[in-house]
Amino acid sequence: MRVFKFGGASVKDAAAVRNVAEIMKRFPGPDAIVVVSAMGKTTNDLEALADAFYYRKKDTEHIFDKILSYHYGILNALFPGKDHAVYRDIEESFGILEAEIEKEAALPYDQVYDQIVCMGELISSRIVSAYLNEAKVKNRWLDVRDVIRTDSTYREGKVNWELTEKLAREKLGEGITVTQGFLGGTPENYTTTLGREGSDYSAAILAYCTDADDVTIWKDVPGVLNADPKWFDDTRLIEQLSYQDAIELSYYGATVIHPKTLKPLQNKKIPLYVRSFLDPGKMGTVISEQQLQLPIPCFIFKVNQVLISISPKDFSFIVEENLSDIFRLFSQQGIKINTMQNSALSFSVCVENDLRKLPQLIETLRKKFRVLYNDQVELVTIRYYDQATIDRVTAGKNILLEVKSRYTIQMAMKNA
Repeated sequence: MRVFKFGGASVKDAAAVRNVAEIMKRFPGPDAIVVVSAMGKTTNDLEALADAFYYRKKDTEHIFDKILSYHYGILNALFPGKDHAVYRDIEESFGILEAEIEKEAALPYDQVYDQIVCMGELISSRIVSAYLNEAKVKNRWLDVRDVIRTDSTYREGKVNWELTEKLAREKLGEGITVTQGFLGGTPENYTTTLGREGSDYSAAILAYCTDADDVTIWKDVPGVLNADPKWFDDTRLIEQLSYQDAIELSYYGATVIHPKTLKPLQNKKIPLYVRSFLDPGKMGTVISEQQLQLPIPCFIFKVNQVLISISPKDFSFIVEENLSDIFRLFSQQGIKINTMQNSALSFSVCVENDLRKLPQLIETLRKKFRVLYNDQVELVTIRYYDQATIDRVTAGKNILLEVKSRYTIQMAMKNA
């Protein structure tokens, strides 16, 4: 069994879907799972739709029509006769989505979000499955919510591994199966999502549960690079990477691999290939149990960060009791900490500037603590750093916070 994951960019239009078929023909092995993301930027549009519906904004119908028109444009290019059975499937899917946004918003926002945003993967995978069959890549479509079972933590579903493995072995047998990334199902048959960009994680879950031979993630980059090309012109391909280094890089924010993807693969020693759908003949990067230190520094940039400094209002120190309270509040608001540092009198963290969640967190923290913050902060992480790399990224910057270990340095900074 092999697992292939195709992200949004790899299925963004009709030409891209045709390319997926050509890639699959390169792998004529009998058994495979094809995990498909929402097409192009559909998830962004569905997030806007969920927001407009929940907060009763006026542009709900406009956003819905935009999503529908985009997908029918791809459908019409792939199946010009308009009498293909896939049209009925897609019409039914959009009917479900339309019914969802015509309800009263009675559920919590995160639960509503998952019921709406999930439609991107469900529609995309239907189209890809139908076209693969047209292109003689015989497959069957599967609703992944019948396999990946989670708890009711909406937007960050926690996998029930024992049940998921049982269902995977029952439902993912011989032949090629096309299914969705990003999605799971609760015991009450609601949809959950596994966290933003969670389709890579889905591929790893299914690989783990089926003891797959390997996983290949198809990207619009040649493999894992030592820096994001948006920030550096002279990026270099890393051909081989250990699980440990890949986990570290994804944890700190390397966007090429979802942070949760690697641990299930490491536990069963399943290799992960990151390859380019633009040049599928190249091998890209392989991530495995080999223990090789990277030959070059790796850079990870996060922008639009907020650096928060928290200190007690009374005469106490930042000790276990205060830290426990602080972490509990961050967890309750669903805000992830990207780096942190504490001293006797203060605790500093760098987080994403979430305009919906962060103001509430700061307000709650201020009931017990003194809170100061800087916005418009950049967070840079360098794995296998040296002084030359530090000097390179900090030129013209004021460093507000620095956290350094043997192999990794993180710096929160602003323009000088």
